[in-house]
This record gives sequence, structure tokens and C-alpha cells, in this order.
Amino acid sequence: MHDEQLLRYSRHILLDEVGIEGQEKLLQSHVLVIGAGGLGSPALMYLAASGCGQITVADADAVDLTNLQRQIVHTTARVGQLKVHSAAQGMAALNPDVQVHAVQVKAQGEVLEQLVDQAHVVLDCTDNFRTRQQINAACVKYRKPLVSGAAIRWDAQVSVFDLRDELSPCYACLYPPEDVPKEVACSTMGVFAPLTGMTGTMQAGEALKLLMGIGEPLVGRLLMLNALQMQWTTLRIKRRPHCPVCGAGH
Repeated sequence: MHDEQLLRYSRHILLDEVGIEGQEKLLQSHVLVIGAGGLGSPALMYLAASGCGQITVADADAVDLTNLQRQIVHTTARVGQLKVHSAAQGMAALNPDVQVHAVQVKAQGEVLEQLVDQAHVVLDCTDNFRTRQQINAACVKYRKPLVSGAAIRWDAQVSVFDLRDELSPCYACLYPPEDVPKEVACSTMGVFAPLTGMTGTMQAGEALKLLMGIGEPLVGRLLMLNALQMQWTTLRIKRRPHCPVCGAGH
């Protein structure tokens, strides 16, 4: 690290668990964030601020005025721009050293697999059940740790699925692909603005811990938050032997 980086990341370096070695791991890391909306916005900003060397952001949508209530990486002046380009501008303004790859694409198929294969850690910041299942399957295939988050109305949840750990469940162990839920969206259900920030920030935190190999990530645990009551709940998740994605024979 050069002198400016030592100064920029000095508060990280002061942490015994991080130090120069941990910060250098971040500088050499490649993170994939799928979704540049309510969850992706704070996650991207904190990953960039923390000095992740490469950040790939994948999203196919454009910035809409209704996004700005919670999607803090975007600005009023960038309404109408592609979210990935807007997010890249926001991250560059915060930390110009970070190399941002803006990919205007829906996360699916061969393109998704290529993006996952190139990353060290994947953050699922989407809001679609089918897409979540495809992201999980790609992460299982390439043994990439997946940090999953979700937020709607007043409720949020975060977990880590890391198939490098033989005991870790995958997303499909928690939500089987065949159990398709009734789709809900913040456009019809609403969402508390700070809740998305809290959730995306927790996703960034879990990703940073995974990249540096420190602490205890949320593997095998589902952390849930009711923001209206400010109540936190943790559920244990076990790997399903017959999971159609990560179970025996798959």
C-alpha cells in the first residue's frame, strides 16, 4: 500500500483483526454485487469505501425517481441513467482507487455463471425468487460464498451460504426451489427506507469478513430484523441431505 492508502484505510488497519494484511486482502479482492437497488446501494458504497480492489455490479434497470427514497448510491441528477453506470459514478466519487465493472445484464444463464466464477464473494441484492435460486446454484457450482439479503415493509433478513464449508447449507436448503412464494415487491408493499440500508450494510460487513477470513460469518444462521419493533431473531439453518442443489449427488 502507498501512503495515501495507508491514510485512507488507517481506521481499518488499527483493528487488530484487520491490520495491514487484512486491508491488503481487500485491495486484492473481487466482489460481485447483483442488484444496484435498495440493498445493493449501501453494500456497494461500503465495499468501495473499505477498499475492495474490484467490484462488479450487475443490474439491468435504470434509475427511477421512486428509487431515491432508499437507493442512496444514485442521485436525482442521474434519474434515467442505467443503475450500473450511476452506481459506478457514486463509488468512484467516494473512492477512485476501486476498479468498478458495470455490467448491464439480468443475472441469469451463462453470463451469471461467468460473473460468479470470476468473483471471490457474491452478494445477492435482488428481489426475485427465481433469480435468487439461479445465483445460489451458480455459487454452489463454483464454490463461491454467497451473502444473501432481503427487505420488505419492516422486515429484513441476512445470511451467508458458503459451500467451501461442508456443513454450510445453501439458499435452496432454506427456500426449496419448488416452493415458489407469492411474489411481493416494495412497489406494491412498501419498504422502510433505512431498513434497506441496514440490510445492505450487513451484507457488506459479512462480505468483508469473508474476504479477510476473520470473525464468524452468518453461515448456518438466518438473521432476521423487525425494524418496527427493533427486534432481532436468529434461526439456525441445517444443510438438507437431499437438497436439489447442494445435496448428495449434485
